[in-house]
Amino acid sequence: MLAGVSVSARAQEARRHERELREQLRAAQREARRWEAASEGERQVAAQLLMLTRRGWRLLVDRRWPGTRAANVDMLLVGPGGVFVIDVKNWQAPPGAGDGHLTAGRQRRDGEIGKLLAVTRVAEGALASLGLSPVAVQPLMVFAGRSFSGTLGRVRLLGEREVGPALLAERCRLGPALVRAIADHLEQAFPAYESSAVPAVPAGRTGRRRTAPAEALFDVAGLCEAAMDAARRGPVEQWMTFLHPDQVALVRRNWSGPARVSGPAGTGKTVVALHRAAHLAQRMTGRILYVTFASNLPRVQGTFLRTMAPAVAERVEFRSLHSWSLTFLEERGIPHRLNGKGARTAFNRAWLHRGRDSILSRIDPSSYYWHEEIDCVIKGRGITRFEEYATLRRHRRRANLRRPHREAVWALYEEYERVRAERGVHDFNDVLALALAEARARPGRSPYSAVIADEVQDLTLVGVCLLHALVGDAPNGLLLVGDGQQAVYPGGFRLSDAGIDVRGDRGQVLRTNYRNARQVLDAALAVVADDAFDDIDGTRPAGLRDIDLTYHDGQVVRSVSRTPAEQDAALLAALHARGEASWPDSALLCRSPRETDRYQRLLDRAGIAHCSLERYDGHPVPGVKLGSYRRAKGLEFKHVYLPDHDPVRPRGTVDEDIAQEREELARTRLFVAMTRARDTLWLGSVCRGDEAVR
Repeated sequence: MLAGVSVSARAQEARRHERELREQLRAAQREARRWEAASEGERQVAAQLLMLTRRGWRLLVDRRWPGTRAANVDMLLVGPGGVFVIDVKNWQAPPGAGDGHLTAGRQRRDGEIGKLLAVTRVAEGALASLGLSPVAVQPLMVFAGRSFSGTLGRVRLLGEREVGPALLAERCRLGPALVRAIADHLEQAFPAYESSAVPAVPAGRTGRRRTAPAEALFDVAGLCEAAMDAARRGPVEQWMTFLHPDQVALVRRNWSGPARVSGPAGTGKTVVALHRAAHLAQRMTGRILYVTFASNLPRVQGTFLRTMAPAVAERVEFRSLHSWSLTFLEERGIPHRLNGKGARTAFNRAWLHRGRDSILSRIDPSSYYWHEEIDCVIKGRGITRFEEYATLRRHRRRANLRRPHREAVWALYEEYERVRAERGVHDFNDVLALALAEARARPGRSPYSAVIADEVQDLTLVGVCLLHALVGDAPNGLLLVGDGQQAVYPGGFRLSDAGIDVRGDRGQVLRTNYRNARQVLDAALAVVADDAFDDIDGTRPAGLRDIDLTYHDGQVVRSVSRTPAEQDAALLAALHARGEASWPDSALLCRSPRETDRYQRLLDRAGIAHCSLERYDGHPVPGVKLGSYRRAKGLEFKHVYLPDHDPVRPRGTVDEDIAQEREELARTRLFVAMTRARDTLWLGSVCRGDEAVR
């Protein structure tokens, strides 16, 4: 009996909702019929769109196209889903979209697409002063009396029946204050023809909206702050795609050649790069290649772009540099045999024969440093002759290697290459070198209009040369994004070594931190304050940099324990105290994969849900993210937990310069991990006996 009553109640509620929707549609149709200036097709579509005005949208109909004598814009629609420039078509012949062309019956109508894109660019320019990202302005062609769905480039094509549901399904980009401000701004930028004003229709009533005086329409600074606050309140994945209005100019900029965007941690470099990728995909005919060094980041960044700009997401290719290079070699038919384990075995044999008993062991008896020297300095920079290496400035390497030492390193390198070739294996540097040689041998065959490299400071010189070879010095072709202070791998290079010039306007530095609370950033900067660093532009900035802050409400918690077990208990207590609801926006970061495995077991025993950063793809997950410092690069979280965070002094090193180099690198990695935190940072350490408490 109760079940029947429940079903009956739900049915009555559904019928009531249906009656309300039908009445709203009839009211919208009556309102649309009053617009004498609009064509029949526009009135039909407007009736559908007026339904959205009851859900926070604003509709502007039949507006003047600024800068023209008589051209008009059919409709401008502003709402939670963004800004839509709408062209309504009431064609007798059915519309079609295929092979890159718009058709009506058998006739091509590509010119209509060009006109819509042109007016969309005008709208983007009009909204630039509000700091609205171009991603949020979308061209939309609607076919009156038709059922249709498709795309042509960045233009979305919808039928009258599909337009309402499609717009309601858009992700929320704009809050109510921004919707009002943008609509008011567009009313001024696109003046109305007489009798073409469309009133906003609040739910449950009709009537004209009162328009505020032009000089009091909105407070831009207040709107920016409101947008930031709204982004911070949402899931951290939504925050990671937030573009501050001050950054919009970089996204839209037209560069005459290769460009670089740099700046301290938290200044939004990756967000600018993602919006730039979407912006270029909307305007260029070829594909956009977006590469990073880390293998996990492309999945995350691809998810973010699909959320931001689904219409162009398929035209942006997200790859790690090595993964892309392997595919490139396969497509070009270049033989390769990547075998990281086999290459390491080859090096170990070379060390036994030419390194262990050489003068190199007097500096550092471990083979680790010398493997880095070959991997990051010699092969990473594409050096093939000893004369080049003998006089090379070894960026980010402290050990003073005189000529006898360099001769010993070169002998070790040649032995490694001999053994590696004998075993028929390639290392990761070989893959990049093969790809670079192929790209240079057959230029002009690149399918990419533009290449964007994120975290460029972690690439090798050969890797950067490879990306440069794909697009050369073409306008808007190459964008390098990164910060030398966050280089987490040894060795380095300068852009001039790659023949890349980004001086002047093409070298942009972001200085405003939008991510970190002041307490978090102060704690992180204290770690690297005394460490000047070599940047890829050839400068050597101080570790303590001038940064403008926008966020102040944060917390740093330092937990000092006497045993590892005590620290584990403190960590679990901190996670439980913040609450399970916070875990999806939290990350537990570790110095090494071994420590990551240990803390995975700890979370498993405690019943705390977690997701490995190796598998994280940018979608919200119901658990704590878990991974190493290096796997957290390019990501950010509301809450970060760093157990055992104190850098460990290297053991077994004879040379003091090498010890200092390793300590600096450890501090840099810790700095990167600390700056992943937005709101709170938990720092755990184990301090025994009379050790100083940090």
